[in-house]
Amino acid sequence: MTTTSLTPNCTDAVIIDYNGVLGRQPTPAMWTRLADLAEWPSRQLDSFQHAFWAHREAYDAGELSDLAYWAKVLGHHPGARWLRTLRTADTAMWIRTDDRVLDILRRSRATGLPMVLLSNAPAYLSNVLDATGWRRELMADALYSARLGLCKPHPAAYEHALAATGITDPGRVLFIDDRDDNCQAAAQLGLRTLHYTGQPAELAKQLLPVGPASVRPPAAPRGTSR
Repeated sequence: MTTTSLTPNCTDAVIIDYNGVLGRQPTPAMWTRLADLAEWPSRQLDSFQHAFWAHREAYDAGELSDLAYWAKVLGHHPGARWLRTLRTADTAMWIRTDDRVLDILRRSRATGLPMVLLSNAPAYLSNVLDATGWRRELMADALYSARLGLCKPHPAAYEHALAATGITDPGRVLFIDDRDDNCQAAAQLGLRTLHYTGQPAELAKQLLPVGPASVRPPAAPRGTSR
């Protein structure tokens, strides 16, 4: 596929992570609420988070169902209503977006730059993200670990995303992620990378074309929902 690069860094397509880039991290209050809903012992948030993450990769990869995952977290099977409550609260922690980042992506997408989302996410969250307006507006495609059956930094995840961009030369594709290990894995496949550290100006520098559009400041955040 032959394209004319519109970015200052000769990027013909972007593969972008969700959580930690577009998606905002959960607040301490959200973690506390989820722990309370899980009926975790009070003042033991650290142990709850340890249990939450211990089997998260398998859950994100689609190897565990909602029920199997929460049974491992809790140490026993929750009932159907309790499971729905936990899944809803869990999902709510990951669906807030950073409006500053979305503004930059909208301005970049307006130039015709193709974007593909590549996210480690369980099946239910993947479905919720796919239904959002920004996903339909900005992303040419969205690849989620639960659907791929594997998580970043597995090389195949990047290969699937690169194919989705339609660009054959990985050196013309920019991969953006908040985790350095994911960026290193992408770089090993020849992708250009940006380790995002929460500074929207770095995104703007990489993605916005040279000219008046590149100097317009990002819009102020409109709220906390995403």
